[in-house]
Amino acid sequence: MTGGNESCTAGLTSMSYLTCLTYILEEWTGVEDIGDYLSYAFYILWLLFPLVTVFILPGVIIVLFYISIIWLHIYKRKNEIKEAYSHDAWAGAREVLATVWDGHGRLWHGYELHGVENLPEGPGLVVFYHGATPLDYIYFSARLYITMKRLCSVVADNFVFRLPGFRVLVEAVGVLHGPKEACVRTLESGDLLAIAPGGLREALFSDETYTVLWSDRKGFAQVAIDAKVPIIPMFTQNVREGFRTLGGIKILRSLYERIRLPVVPIYGGFPVKLRTFIGEPIPYEPNVTAEELAAKTKAAVQALIDKHQKIPGNIFRALMERFQTQKKED
Repeated sequence: MTGGNESCTAGLTSMSYLTCLTYILEEWTGVEDIGDYLSYAFYILWLLFPLVTVFILPGVIIVLFYISIIWLHIYKRKNEIKEAYSHDAWAGAREVLATVWDGHGRLWHGYELHGVENLPEGPGLVVFYHGATPLDYIYFSARLYITMKRLCSVVADNFVFRLPGFRVLVEAVGVLHGPKEACVRTLESGDLLAIAPGGLREALFSDETYTVLWSDRKGFAQVAIDAKVPIIPMFTQNVREGFRTLGGIKILRSLYERIRLPVVPIYGGFPVKLRTFIGEPIPYEPNVTAEELAAKTKAAVQALIDKHQKIPGNIFRALMERFQTQKKED
C-alpha cells in the first residue's frame, strides 16, 4: 500500500488526485475497478439530485422554525431581558425573530411588501390566500413588525398547536385557533388579525392555477362585522411556485378529508420572487350580511390574484423574476 501511495506522486508523470484516490480505495477495499462503481454512484446522485433537493429544502424551513423555538426558550429563561421589556415580555424576542425571518425573505426570495398604506391605523382583519406553506405571511408579519412596530396576530389550524415545541412560538407571536369570540376580542383591543379562510384545504389542494378554495366559509366575515372593523385583502405573487404539494393525488385528498391532518407531501423551497400585495380595505357596513361580506372579500382576493399573478404559475418564470432588477409596480 505504501508503494502505491508513493507511486501517486513519483516522477514527472504523476497521477491526478482523483486517480490516486481511486487507486488507494482499491487497495484498501480489495475491490477492483472501484472507479467504475464510483462513477456510477456519482451519476445516480447527479440524476436524483433535483428530486432530493425539492424535498430537502422544505426541511430547511422546519429547521429555522425550531431554531426560532429554541431561541424563545432561551429568551424566556432570561428574566433580566424580560424586565427590560416589562411592557411586553416577548417584545425583544419578536424583534430578533422578525429580523431573522425578514432577512431570510430578503436573501432567498427578494421579498417585497406593497400596499402597506392600505392597512388601517387601528384594528383590521387581513384576509389572504393560503399557499402551500404560510411562509409569505411570516415574511409579511416580520416586515410589518420591523418597519411599523405593529403585531399582526393570525388564526391557525388546530394541528399547529399539537406540533412538538410550537407552544412557546404561538404564544410569542400571537397565534390563535379561535373561537370567534377570541378573534373579536383581539380586534377590539386595537390589533390587526390575519386569517386565510381556505385554511389547510386551500394550502394542500389548490395549485398553480391559484384556485380560491373557501367553500361557503363566512365565519371570518362575521368576526369583522361583530368587531366593526374593515377587511383588508392580501395576496402574495408566486407563493405557489416557492412550494408545491402533491395534492392532485386523489387518495391523499380522501385521506385528508377523513382525518383532517396535512398528510400531503410538500416539495420545493425554490428561491422564487415573492411580492405581497395588500389591497384596498373593505369598510365596515352595519347592514351587510356575513354572506355578502364573505363574497365581497373573496372577489377582492381574486382580483389581486388576477392582477398580480400570471396563471398558470411557472416555477422557471418565477425564478427569473427573482433576479430581475426592476421592481413591480403596485
